[in-house]
Amino acid sequence: MSNRNEYSSLPVSSYLELQRQNESSKSVGIPSYDESEVYLGSKIEDEDEDFETDIDNYPLVIVGSNKGSGIPGAVFNLTTTVIGAGIMALPATMKVLGLVLGIILIILMGILSEISVELLVRFSVLCKASSYGEVVQHAMGKPVRILSEICIILNNAGVLVVYLIIMGDVMSGSSHHMGVFDQLMGNGAWDQRKIVVLVVMVVFLAPLCSLDKIDSLSLTSAASVALAVLFVVVAFTVAFIKLVEGRIDSPRFAPDLSSKTAILDFLVAIPIMTNAYVCQFNVPPIYNELEQRSPRKMNTVGRYTTVLCIVVYACTSISGYLLFGKDTEADVLTNFDKDLGIRYSSVLNYIVRIGYILHLILVFPVIHFSLRQTVDALLFVGSPPLSESKKRSLGLTAVLLVLIYIGSTMIPNIWTAFKFTGATTAVSLGFIFPSLVSLRLKHLGDLSYGEWVLSWLMLVLAVTVSIVGVVSNVYSLQSKS
Repeated sequence: MSNRNEYSSLPVSSYLELQRQNESSKSVGIPSYDESEVYLGSKIEDEDEDFETDIDNYPLVIVGSNKGSGIPGAVFNLTTTVIGAGIMALPATMKVLGLVLGIILIILMGILSEISVELLVRFSVLCKASSYGEVVQHAMGKPVRILSEICIILNNAGVLVVYLIIMGDVMSGSSHHMGVFDQLMGNGAWDQRKIVVLVVMVVFLAPLCSLDKIDSLSLTSAASVALAVLFVVVAFTVAFIKLVEGRIDSPRFAPDLSSKTAILDFLVAIPIMTNAYVCQFNVPPIYNELEQRSPRKMNTVGRYTTVLCIVVYACTSISGYLLFGKDTEADVLTNFDKDLGIRYSSVLNYIVRIGYILHLILVFPVIHFSLRQTVDALLFVGSPPLSESKKRSLGLTAVLLVLIYIGSTMIPNIWTAFKFTGATTAVSLGFIFPSLVSLRLKHLGDLSYGEWVLSWLMLVLAVTVSIVGVVSNVYSLQSKS
């Protein structure tokens, strides 16, 4: 036993980290020296020994410097992951669900999503997992990890395809709506939607997607959140003015279940609502780059994000539905090509559409980041981190962008994409996998009875929504055919 005088005290400004970043240090749980972090809580004999201390109360101990994103940057990145194209489909779901049930579901889904994020953070740290797939593997084995990574790939690729569809619809127009370019400059080469989307991808998206750290996107994420808020403010202001003037039709407050078609629409709308909060796949990378990170700090990030998203979603859903009523499109952005019935209507229409296109351009690389990381983890097992191989990173980026572009030319509209991803991959990533992880690893995380009940509740609800959504989608397609 060494003399106690040989030990020096840790400085007051130091912090404690529980999560291992480097698998090469498995025996003692210490990362590579360039990380300069010390991990407490792991043992040589048994890494899986139960923790009896509340993990949220561990501070982060760093011997060296740990530069990363602060809470605002992390909130912006996580909020950007949540608020993407899904916000455009919410007014249409409000038309189907009615205002009362729609608002209740927006709040309920937000709360459940936040609970799943906190559980995921806790068990990722306890398992020393640096990615979504790693914590799933620790709980349920490698085959389930592969399944979860496939879900991330399908979900994120589907979301990015939707972004390109919206960009094309808004800029070049569609069979039912005029595009921004047509309204500004008349007919021309910009009517070719595929060409316009390709130019946007090459000029704007490719450079942003080539960045190899998600923290590098903090500023663009902040700008994207600001643009989303701008859209909400404009839509809410216009709706309020028309409501005060008595020029808005009475909205539906409860769902319409009077016909088979209405029931099918209702069942399809719920998975789309679950799709709106899926961000869990980006939680580990955002946590990994959080400055002086700890579970409690990441939980703060998650709670700020949830409150912000609930407010934005509720305002968007209500104002969009009040403005357009029964004519609300699956992509409400396309509704902003007509006179809104107030002064400066045309100017506001351009602000809303152009602003949201810029928002999607800035959101795109955040979703692409986790897509690229997951594809790399699935295809290049045991390879050095992607950030250490620029050639592999750029190659994956180029291939993924090409495939996403091709997909955007084949899927008809965002409703088709959202109703299938919402019922399958989104509900799995957001609720099924996190609840299974917490239930399987409850001995590690000292899961309380209330958390155990909530985990089972999330699991049962998610599986039910998934089954009902898939069956309804298939039946709906058969009915139309």
